[in-house]
Amino acid sequence: MRSVIAKVAFSVAAIAVVTAGVYALRPVAPDVSLGVLYVIAVVAVAVVCGLAYAIPVSIASMLVFNFLFLPPLHTFALRDSANWVALGVYLVVGVVVGELATRSRRLSRAAVEAETLRQSDAIKTAVLHAVSHDLRSPLTAIRAASEGLDNPSLRLSPEEREELFETIRLELRRLERLVDNLLDLSRLEAGPARRRPELWTVDALLVSALEQLGPEADRVETMFAPDLGLVRVDGSQLQRVMVNLLENALKFSSPADPVEVSVVEGGGRIAARIRDRGAGVAEPDRERIFEPFERGSASGPGSGLGLAIARGFAEANGGRVLLEPQADGGSTFVLELPAVEEILRPDRRILSRG
Repeated sequence: MRSVIAKVAFSVAAIAVVTAGVYALRPVAPDVSLGVLYVIAVVAVAVVCGLAYAIPVSIASMLVFNFLFLPPLHTFALRDSANWVALGVYLVVGVVVGELATRSRRLSRAAVEAETLRQSDAIKTAVLHAVSHDLRSPLTAIRAASEGLDNPSLRLSPEEREELFETIRLELRRLERLVDNLLDLSRLEAGPARRRPELWTVDALLVSALEQLGPEADRVETMFAPDLGLVRVDGSQLQRVMVNLLENALKFSSPADPVEVSVVEGGGRIAARIRDRGAGVAEPDRERIFEPFERGSASGPGSGLGLAIARGFAEANGGRVLLEPQADGGSTFVLELPAVEEILRPDRRILSRG
């Protein structure tokens, strides 16, 4: 009902605006020739409201023009037969133009829908290409390990069996993180991430993230400044940020090189710097790599989701993730979070002022 009222109001307003224009132009143009201006109202209504409203506007415009501007004034009678012809032509032109405008709107809408569908298909294809490698690699490793364990012709020592089981556990964790990344991305694109903020120490968040990495966490070296403050964040989201940043650093560092994590505080913010020993990120890629399904030009295959999710969750918690290029090689990704000023009550419980 509101939509109908709005369209009727728009139609009346269009006729009123054109009528005011005709009044303004009467001193410089003949009245009969000014009637063509009502075609503007018909076209506008046809584009916005459709042909069902454009035809009544065309008829109403003819009647208003007759009543206000054609002699005898303020009556629907016409003295000159030429005026009848003019009104008939205006009516036909208005209806035809209205139909053309409506058809053009339908074609434009169909074109937009077709382009949206094409882009959607392209995005789906990009997603499939992006995640195919990340799915295939762990599945291949799991299948090979499980077939080795199930093969009666292979005589495996307890250490070898445990190594195969550990391979399966590690690759399953990778699959879980890929699925979690896809779910996290869908949540971020659906709107602001919902948070459950609590007080955390950065070292506790980092320890939880390292536990999720499994044996690869042994390559991570940590250094914390003394007397670090607290942060008020959603713990699960910030653990996801750190896991993704650490995985990215481990991926682009050789197995012989450590990943260095240093945490400092200053200016009311706590910054965790995660440095790898990889090839670094080219300058044109330094912002693009934070977009979903985007990877640096020197990157290998992968889903391209980790950094996008890390930045999204960091920003949802009042922080940010940025890249600091290193002159001597490698990259440093920085996670900055606002520190929370705390006070200690007599009962020894920490309360936040922030």
